[in-house]
Amino acid sequence: MSADVDERWSSVHATALLVGERGVIVRGPSGAGKSSLALALIARAGDSATFAALIADDRVLLRACGGRLLMRGAAKFAGLIERRGEGIVAVAHEPCAVARLVVDLSPRGAAPSRLPADDERFVELLGVRLPRVALDPAHGPLDRACATLESLARLGWPAPGRSADFA
Repeated sequence: MSADVDERWSSVHATALLVGERGVIVRGPSGAGKSSLALALIARAGDSATFAALIADDRVLLRACGGRLLMRGAAKFAGLIERRGEGIVAVAHEPCAVARLVVDLSPRGAAPSRLPADDERFVELLGVRLPRVALDPAHGPLDRACATLESLARLGWPAPGRSADFA
Protein backbone atom coordinates (compact mmCIF):
# COMPACT_ATOMS: atom_id res chain seq x y z
CA MET A 1 0.00 0.00 0.00
CA SER A 2 1.37 3.42 -0.91
CA ALA A 3 2.24 6.06 1.65
CA ASP A 4 -0.68 8.18 0.33
CA VAL A 5 -3.29 5.52 1.11
CA ASP A 6 -4.14 3.75 4.33
CA GLU A 7 -7.01 1.46 5.24
CA ARG A 8 -9.34 4.40 5.92
CA TRP A 9 -9.22 5.66 2.32
CA SER A 10 -10.67 3.95 -0.76
CA SER A 11 -9.24 4.67 -4.20
CA VAL A 12 -11.66 5.23 -7.11
CA HIS A 13 -11.16 6.01 -10.79
CA ALA A 14 -12.54 9.55 -10.97
CA THR A 15 -11.69 13.23 -11.02
CA ALA A 16 -12.56 15.52 -8.12
CA LEU A 17 -12.70 19.26 -7.73
CA LEU A 18 -13.94 21.98 -5.46
CA VAL A 19 -16.44 24.51 -6.83
CA GLY A 20 -17.16 27.21 -4.31
CA GLU A 21 -17.49 25.23 -1.11
CA ARG A 22 -18.84 22.06 -2.73
CA GLY A 23 -16.82 19.05 -3.72
CA VAL A 24 -17.69 17.38 -7.01
CA ILE A 25 -16.74 13.83 -7.97
CA VAL A 26 -16.72 13.16 -11.72
CA ARG A 27 -16.92 9.47 -12.62
CA GLY A 28 -16.88 7.70 -15.95
CA PRO A 29 -14.91 5.29 -18.08
CA SER A 30 -11.53 6.19 -19.56
CA GLY A 31 -11.95 8.69 -22.37
CA ALA A 32 -15.39 9.86 -21.18
CA GLY A 33 -14.11 13.40 -20.54
CA LYS A 34 -13.63 13.58 -16.77
CA SER A 35 -10.53 15.77 -17.02
CA SER A 36 -11.94 17.99 -19.76
CA LEU A 37 -15.10 18.52 -17.70
CA ALA A 38 -12.99 19.44 -14.65
CA LEU A 39 -10.97 21.95 -16.69
CA ALA A 40 -14.16 23.43 -18.18
CA LEU A 41 -15.71 23.70 -14.70
CA ILE A 42 -12.66 25.51 -13.38
CA ALA A 43 -12.70 27.92 -16.34
CA ARG A 44 -16.48 28.49 -16.21
CA ALA A 45 -16.43 29.06 -12.45
CA GLY A 46 -13.63 31.58 -12.90
CA ASP A 47 -15.68 33.40 -15.53
CA SER A 48 -18.43 33.90 -12.93
CA ALA A 49 -16.02 34.88 -10.11
CA THR A 50 -16.59 31.59 -8.29
CA PHE A 51 -13.67 29.76 -6.73
CA ALA A 52 -12.84 26.39 -8.29
CA ALA A 53 -9.82 24.13 -7.98
CA LEU A 54 -8.77 20.58 -8.71
CA ILE A 55 -8.65 18.04 -5.89
CA ALA A 56 -7.49 15.02 -7.92
CA ASP A 57 -7.40 13.71 -11.47
CA ASP A 58 -7.71 10.05 -12.45
CA ARG A 59 -7.47 8.63 -8.91
CA VAL A 60 -9.51 10.01 -6.03
CA LEU A 61 -9.16 8.85 -2.45
CA LEU A 62 -12.47 8.72 -0.55
CA ARG A 63 -13.22 8.32 3.14
CA ALA A 64 -16.52 8.42 5.02
CA CYS A 65 -16.25 10.46 8.18
CA GLY A 66 -19.09 11.75 10.36
CA GLY A 67 -21.72 11.20 7.67
CA ARG A 68 -19.70 13.10 5.09
CA LEU A 69 -17.58 11.88 2.22
CA LEU A 70 -14.07 13.33 2.21
CA MET A 71 -12.08 13.29 -1.01
CA ARG A 72 -8.42 13.94 -1.71
CA GLY A 73 -5.74 13.12 -4.21
CA ALA A 74 -2.36 11.47 -3.96
CA ALA A 75 0.23 14.02 -2.79
CA LYS A 76 2.70 13.28 -5.59
CA PHE A 77 0.05 14.17 -8.22
CA ALA A 78 -1.28 17.31 -6.52
CA GLY A 79 -2.40 19.93 -9.03
CA LEU A 80 -1.71 17.77 -12.08
CA ILE A 81 -4.36 17.00 -14.70
CA GLU A 82 -4.31 15.69 -18.24
CA ARG A 83 -5.29 18.12 -20.96
CA ARG A 84 -5.81 16.19 -24.18
CA GLY A 85 -3.38 17.26 -26.85
CA GLU A 86 -1.08 18.98 -24.33
CA GLY A 87 -0.30 16.28 -21.80
CA ILE A 88 -0.07 16.73 -18.04
CA VAL A 89 -0.52 20.34 -16.91
CA ALA A 90 -0.45 22.03 -13.51
CA VAL A 91 -3.56 23.82 -12.26
CA ALA A 92 -4.72 25.42 -9.00
CA HIS A 93 -5.55 22.72 -6.49
CA GLU A 94 -6.78 22.07 -2.98
CA PRO A 95 -5.71 19.11 -0.85
CA CYS A 96 -9.13 17.91 0.35
CA ALA A 97 -12.87 18.63 0.18
CA VAL A 98 -16.24 17.28 1.24
CA ALA A 99 -18.10 15.68 -1.68
CA ARG A 100 -21.53 17.22 -2.30
CA LEU A 101 -22.33 16.05 -5.85
CA VAL A 102 -21.49 13.09 -8.06
CA VAL A 103 -21.42 13.62 -11.82
CA ASP A 104 -21.54 10.45 -13.89
CA LEU A 105 -20.39 10.60 -17.50
CA SER A 106 -21.89 7.85 -19.60
CA PRO A 107 -19.76 5.83 -21.99
CA ARG A 108 -19.69 7.21 -25.52
CA GLY A 109 -22.82 6.17 -27.40
CA ALA A 110 -24.79 5.49 -24.19
CA ALA A 111 -26.91 8.50 -23.28
CA PRO A 112 -28.34 8.71 -19.75
CA SER A 113 -32.08 8.75 -19.08
CA ARG A 114 -33.75 11.91 -20.34
CA LEU A 115 -36.01 11.96 -17.29
CA PRO A 116 -34.17 10.15 -14.51
CA ALA A 117 -36.18 8.26 -11.91
CA ASP A 118 -35.92 9.44 -8.31
CA ASP A 119 -33.57 6.57 -7.43
CA GLU A 120 -31.20 7.71 -10.23
CA ARG A 121 -30.86 11.16 -8.69
CA PHE A 122 -28.79 9.88 -5.76
CA VAL A 123 -25.90 7.50 -5.25
CA GLU A 124 -24.39 5.97 -2.14
CA LEU A 125 -20.62 5.94 -1.79
CA LEU A 126 -19.03 4.37 1.30
CA GLY A 127 -22.38 4.65 3.07
CA VAL A 128 -22.86 8.36 2.29
CA ARG A 129 -25.85 9.33 0.11
CA LEU A 130 -25.08 12.09 -2.39
CA PRO A 131 -27.01 13.87 -5.14
CA ARG A 132 -26.11 12.55 -8.59
CA VAL A 133 -26.44 13.87 -12.10
CA ALA A 134 -25.77 11.82 -15.24
CA LEU A 135 -24.52 13.77 -18.26
CA ASP A 136 -24.68 12.90 -21.93
CA PRO A 137 -21.31 12.14 -23.54
CA ALA A 138 -22.54 13.69 -26.78
CA HIS A 139 -22.43 17.13 -25.19
CA GLY A 140 -19.13 18.98 -25.04
CA PRO A 141 -17.23 19.87 -21.87
CA LEU A 142 -18.64 23.42 -21.70
CA ASP A 143 -22.24 22.18 -21.91
CA ARG A 144 -21.49 19.58 -19.23
CA ALA A 145 -19.80 22.23 -17.07
CA CYS A 146 -22.88 24.45 -17.29
CA ALA A 147 -25.13 21.48 -16.41
CA THR A 148 -22.92 20.70 -13.40
CA LEU A 149 -23.00 24.31 -12.21
CA GLU A 150 -26.79 24.30 -12.58
CA SER A 151 -26.95 21.10 -10.50
CA LEU A 152 -24.83 22.77 -7.82
CA ALA A 153 -27.13 25.80 -7.91
CA ARG A 154 -30.14 23.53 -7.31
CA LEU A 155 -28.30 22.31 -4.22
CA GLY A 156 -28.17 25.91 -3.05
CA TRP A 157 -24.67 27.13 -3.93
CA PRO A 158 -23.19 28.69 -6.02
CA ALA A 159 -25.70 30.12 -8.43
CA PRO A 160 -24.34 30.31 -12.00
CA GLY A 161 -23.10 33.79 -12.81
CA ARG A 162 -22.99 34.85 -9.15
CA SER A 163 -20.00 34.89 -6.89
CA ALA A 164 -20.18 33.32 -3.47
CA ASP A 165 -20.39 35.30 -0.27
CA PHE A 166 -17.70 33.93 2.02
CA ALA A 167 -18.50 36.35 4.86
